[in-house]
Amino acid sequence: MQNMALEMLLDRGVDLEEMASLVFELQRPYNPGLSLESCRGALEAVLRKREVQYAVITGVTLDRMAERGDLDEPLGSIVREDHRLFAMDEVLALAIVNIYGSIGLSNFGYLGEERPGCLARLRGQGRVNTFLDDLIAALVAATCARIAHNNGA
Repeated sequence: MQNMALEMLLDRGVDLEEMASLVFELQRPYNPGLSLESCRGALEAVLRKREVQYAVITGVTLDRMAERGDLDEPLGSIVREDHRLFAMDEVLALAIVNIYGSIGLSNFGYLGEERPGCLARLRGQGRVNTFLDDLIAALVAATCARIAHNNGA
């Protein structure tokens, strides 16, 4: 299952090193001894969780289906156009964030609003990334929270 979720992310152009770099940038002020390698390890640990894998597989599959026109209307159009009031993409991503508590939720809110680093690149790729962008934000937020919890923050 983990390999499938990871392959789906890579197939959609997700770069785990970019994600780890964003985690590093966000957590470095709170953890001066942090390394990029430890951020990558924490991200991999988050990706090993079955709930995370299911959320990734579900979201990426829905994005792909919308892109191919395989979702019934009006859902297909809603997902393709990433309607602001749809919010199911955020709800799915929260399944990842909620594993790590309020620190993860705070980080997710920031990432969803600011869209730094690799998150900005997902917009305007010519692909449907309605679920993917929120899943990536959730993975980064959860990884930040995991590091904070392990650092005693």
